[in-house]
Amino acid sequence: MNDVEVVPDNSLNPVNTQTWVNGRHLVRCVKVIRETHDVKTFCFMSQTPIMYFFKPGQFVTLELNIGGEQVMRSYTMSSSPSVPYSFSITVKRLKNGLVSNWLHDNLNIDDEIAVHGPVGNFNCIDNPTDKALLLSGGVGITPVISMARWWYDTNGAVDIKFVHSAQTPRDIIFLKELELMNARIDNFDLSIICERYDPGQSWHGYRGYLTKEVLLLIAPDALQREVYCCGPEPYMAAVRKMLMEIGFDMRQYHEESFGATPTEVQEDAEESAEQALITDEIPVPGFTVEFVDEGMSVTVSENETIHTASTKLGVHVPKACGMGICGSCKVRLLSGEVTMEHNGGITEEEEEEGYILSCCSKAITNVTIET
Repeated sequence: MNDVEVVPDNSLNPVNTQTWVNGRHLVRCVKVIRETHDVKTFCFMSQTPIMYFFKPGQFVTLELNIGGEQVMRSYTMSSSPSVPYSFSITVKRLKNGLVSNWLHDNLNIDDEIAVHGPVGNFNCIDNPTDKALLLSGGVGITPVISMARWWYDTNGAVDIKFVHSAQTPRDIIFLKELELMNARIDNFDLSIICERYDPGQSWHGYRGYLTKEVLLLIAPDALQREVYCCGPEPYMAAVRKMLMEIGFDMRQYHEESFGATPTEVQEDAEESAEQALITDEIPVPGFTVEFVDEGMSVTVSENETIHTASTKLGVHVPKACGMGICGSCKVRLLSGEVTMEHNGGITEEEEEEGYILSCCSKAITNVTIET
């Protein structure tokens, strides 16, 4: 009887790839794509395979060293978790934009940076719908293109109205991909509004600005839809105003919430240091915050955060959003009690392990902190 070699069926082996969890991660830039004349997409992967599962619409915080100073900035992911082994951010070059210009001029393929995340309450998983109205202005397209890509790739049964506003035709980000989605599936309807067009440019779409009349022309059933909105604050304010004017139920309205570019860590430290100089001259009633790793402590008032305590002492604790969203300022509470009002930047499991977000935590007793 002939011997038979049995070949193991490796297709049944479990996947051992790690999955992404909120925290600090080192990633490598693997691709840089020029989207428009002033917008680039940066694609990242880990050196060891990681599946980047996140909720479409969420963001990461980049930890960078610019001119010898640590700078942190938050960017929404423009990619979809349906392509799980990498993630992307899409960045517009801004006049006097410290981080955006540095990324455009200095971040190259194979460069390694640290990121914190993913986090964010603005997403289409926690706020599901079967009828979506995606509204975006300029580079605010990034979270809603992530949502659109997710629904498209997963064959989601979602009726999508995608409305994007740009300054000129050459400023439209992801135009070819949006047109492809519009052409391939019946449940995707694309409308683009250009503020103006320059001499020599051809444009046959909507012109001017998004108005209440244009909105109802594009989406007559807007009142029945879930709205996801992102763009410059004046754009989002205008959208909120026109929706309220047509009687829209604002409980169905969601917008990107980490706001304008966060204040730089150095500026925050300088301001807190100035406050510390004044405080050192006057006895301050309050609670003692001790940082055990550094062997230092300071007294803070009931209205001051744990992060304020760290900056008074010169203890480095990263901070980006300052609103309890990004999770980059996480420290461990070893003893004592605090009140914490966060916006999704920390998980219940992390809280059970004793972690807090220093930017939005205030001592209510003497506390001991591990950085």
